[in-house]
Parts: sequence; structure tokens; C-alpha cells
Amino acid sequence: MTVNRFWRLDRHPHGSDFAAALSLQTETLAPLAEGEVRVKTGWLSMDAGTRMWMSPRTDGYQPPLPLGSKMAGLVLGRVSETRDPAFPEGALVRGFGQWADYATMAPGLAGLEVVDESVADIRQHFGALGMNAWTAYVGVKEVSAIKAGEWLVVSAAAGATGSLACQVGRNLGARVIGIAGGPDKCRYLTETLGVDMAIDYKNEDVAARLAEVDGGVHAYFDNVGGPLLDAVLPNMAHYGRVAVCGMVAAYDNDAPLPGPARFDQVLMRRLRIEGFFIPDFLHRGAEFLPTLRQWVDEGRLAVNLDETEGLENTLVAYDRMLSGKAVGKVIVRVGGDVSCQL
Repeated sequence: MTVNRFWRLDRHPHGSDFAAALSLQTETLAPLAEGEVRVKTGWLSMDAGTRMWMSPRTDGYQPPLPLGSKMAGLVLGRVSETRDPAFPEGALVRGFGQWADYATMAPGLAGLEVVDESVADIRQHFGALGMNAWTAYVGVKEVSAIKAGEWLVVSAAAGATGSLACQVGRNLGARVIGIAGGPDKCRYLTETLGVDMAIDYKNEDVAARLAEVDGGVHAYFDNVGGPLLDAVLPNMAHYGRVAVCGMVAAYDNDAPLPGPARFDQVLMRRLRIEGFFIPDFLHRGAEFLPTLRQWVDEGRLAVNLDETEGLENTLVAYDRMLSGKAVGKVIVRVGGDVSCQL
């Protein structure tokens, strides 16, 4: 009988008090149902969008998790048991499972897939070859419809999706402006990622800095919403595009926040605003991977990995991700050496 540890959502968190809302529990694993797959977790992905799953709001992009449920998230690991021949025991897989030692999934619902083991660092299946990269690629290339020579602004630019969006924009020939919090992150943007301009929203007037761009910025990859969106809108070029990827500024509020104060600029500047998120294009992952893998192999696409050790420390990592303490992709190493077969 296998004992499994898992994080349970006991109550809706107030702000960032996750320790009062989630608890680490143990169970004895039940036999798999027909079609299910069990994965021994190697790593967990910490993603801002999962904060909405903890909220009681029913108007989000996905229904909230019922209280008493296992906390859900993206998992990378090896199949330990299977009742689906498409996912044999020992296969390295990625999908939406649980914050647990062992994640049990229905492959179709979990978006489960076998991933390429030839990657030098298999953790990049959470990074430059993962869903954050897919999001960055779609948001910049398709939703923002960026063209070579145009100005692209990215908020939360030192985070997982934001740092990848900066690099995708650069690789497509755009001039990139990254917005991040603090001088260290801004140096990372300019010195490591090669953005053309970095703006420290904690210490600089974002609207004033953007006003330096002659003719306005053509596209905005928005991870944040809130006051940063209000700073960008009046500095957009006519017929500019806003790709709304995240709303971190509102995730810890159980009620909707007021809309943008400068929403008038959507009309005045004839802007197009479009929201998008990962489940819309999970089925297209194989389409993006050749380009992403080429960029990775050429050294033109990478993401810093901020790794925390131990399932018991998941909430520490989660806070690092949401509070902006980390640079790049925040992950939790749960256990075991998944670089080799079970």
C-alpha cells in the first residue's frame, strides 16, 4: 500500500495567507480506475493562474476548486501505474494533476502528454519548452501580432511567462520594453534577456518612461492588469494590440476590481484587446515545439529556474512566485531522480 502526501484546499485564502488555507495531508492510494494514470511527481509548476482556483469566484476562466479538494497544478514526472496504454509505465509525462507525491490523472482531462527526454535539462518542459513558452509564443506572435521593428511592452517581464515573451518578441524582431519590480530584475532584463528598455515600476513613473517612445508602443503583453494597464493604454500607438495573459493584480481579491481608469483610450487609439489562456491551445503544442526547440538549441530562448526542494515547502515556493521574490520560473522538486527510468 502506497502512502501519498497531498496539499488540500481547506478554505479560501485571504490575500497571501496560504498556510491558513491549505494543509498537507496523507492518504493510502486507491487502485486506479479504467483509463487513469498515476504519476510519481518529479516537479510541480507554480503558476499564478492557480490562485483563481482557490477563490470562491465563479466568473473566472475556470470553476473554483471545491473546498476539501486536493490542490491542483501542473506536474512533471514518470508514470508509476497505468490503465491507459498510451502512457506506459516509466514514461516521462507532463499534465495537470495534484500537488502531491503521486498525481492521479484522467489523461484527456489533464492534458497529459509524453515529453521529449532528449532535452539537456528536462525541467525545461516547465520552462522554455513548456506551457509558459507556448503562452508567450501565442501571445506575442498571434494575439499581439507583433511585426519586426515594432515596440512590444511586457509586464511581469522577469517572471516565467513574461521573460519568455520578451525573448519571443526579440526573436521576432520587435523592440522590447520589459516592466519589472526592482533594479536587479531590470538589470536581468537588459543584461541577460537583451530587452531594449527596462522600467522599474516600483521606483519609476511607468507612464512617463513609456511616453519616451516616439509614436507609442504597438503591442502590450499584459500579465498584471490594474495600474500598469492604466499606465500603458495612453501610451499605445493607434491601432495597437493588447494581449491579456494574466491579472496578477486582481488574483487575491474575491470580488472583481474596477475596470481600467483609462479605458477611454481603447476608443481614442482604436485599440484591440484580447484575452487568452493556455487551455485554448493545448492541442497545438506540437505546432509550437519545433520553433521553441530551435531557439533553445541556438541559445536564443531560456528561462531561469527558481527551484524549491520538498513537497512540504510548496507554499514557500508559491509565495515566492506570487509575491515577485523570484526571477523566472518557480518550481518545486518533489522527489526522486526522474531523469532515469523508475
